[in-house]
Amino acid sequence: MLLYKLWRSFVKEILLLKRDIGGIVIIFVMPLLLIITITLIQDSTFKNLEGSKIPVIFIDHDKSEVSQNIKKELENSKTFELLTDFTEKSAQDAVFSGDYQMAIVIPEYLTKDINSNIDSKVQAIVSSFGLETDSVKVKKEAPKAKEIHLYFDPATNIGFKNNVMNSINKMVFEIENKKIYKAFQDQLGTTEDLEKDKSLIGFKEITPKKGEMEVMPNSVQHNVPAWALFAIFFIVVPLSINLVKEKSQGTSVRARISPTPYFVHILGKTFTYLIICVIQFLLMVAVGIYLFPYMDLPQFDVTGKMFPMIIVTIFAGLAAIGFGVLLGTIADTQEQSAPFGATSVVVLAAIGGIWVPVFLMPEFMQTIAKFSPMNWGLNAYYDIILRNSGIGGIAKEITFLFLFYIAMVGISLFYERKQHAV
Repeated sequence: MLLYKLWRSFVKEILLLKRDIGGIVIIFVMPLLLIITITLIQDSTFKNLEGSKIPVIFIDHDKSEVSQNIKKELENSKTFELLTDFTEKSAQDAVFSGDYQMAIVIPEYLTKDINSNIDSKVQAIVSSFGLETDSVKVKKEAPKAKEIHLYFDPATNIGFKNNVMNSINKMVFEIENKKIYKAFQDQLGTTEDLEKDKSLIGFKEITPKKGEMEVMPNSVQHNVPAWALFAIFFIVVPLSINLVKEKSQGTSVRARISPTPYFVHILGKTFTYLIICVIQFLLMVAVGIYLFPYMDLPQFDVTGKMFPMIIVTIFAGLAAIGFGVLLGTIADTQEQSAPFGATSVVVLAAIGGIWVPVFLMPEFMQTIAKFSPMNWGLNAYYDIILRNSGIGGIAKEITFLFLFYIAMVGISLFYERKQHAV
């Protein structure tokens, strides 16, 4: 008998949704447009950065070995297009006004001063060992360190600044190393190539492999689960609106005085919207698998991962439904539920890592992100897609999502009972 009542509640929800064609379009079409648009933008941006060069003003006051080596390294990086027809003042004005992202100014006599500095230090070291050579004539005072001036557009991303400064530091360090080796060779009179194999430690990135192929993360692997989660949580809006409609039309009163327990009414909504959540996710996956390759985007690989992803989808859907039930129970009008529901979903998405990766957020926001159900769902998807985890690896996240659903529905039932207590 209870199952029959649950079935009738499910049918009622389906009939309500059939009357709201606009809501159905929003639930299914809007997420598909979002995932296609966002993925295309991100992938196009990535490809443009790979295929184009950033114009950089390069001013060389040294015009000697070191500055020429730096210039050569920058040109060989295939990242920068060097512009040289500027003075330092005009370069500064152009960069600070936003016309160019950066300018590099090499100081005068850089090569000469570096050579003098290195020779002075090498001579001091050789002399300290009592290895006086013919080349050690006069101990000269080392010149002061030179500074390469870097001008950045004030709107330039801090990550870009750090990358450029690290790259230039590395270039200068390697140039200095070569000169130090050469200076020791000259002082000691050796013909052995001291510079050969000078690097004793290297770096090798170990990436996950599928067969013989390396698995490299791409924009699709983030956008499909991320925007599927956004779509799943966006059902908060139509679900809360339907609950408010039932209150305004008297349907909720009839549900309370009927012999059917009120929680069956909530379970009927849960099953109905849970099916919608799974359909939304399957549509997103279908776009990633079948449509993206035709749009010159990477294909979304779900080989051996579909079952655990469906499990995550179900529990994420439960969390979204619980939140929608609570909002619809507390709100008195559609004007309250609709804007608050939409805004809250956007906020949860922002702090949950849907738009900006959590590790890029300030430490305070990283702590807050741990309490976002969207973050739990996204981490679970990442564990499956990128870290090859199974059900055991996502147990914590799906437990949190289920407890969130229980808490939201529990608060809703308590509030409903208290509001209508005689």
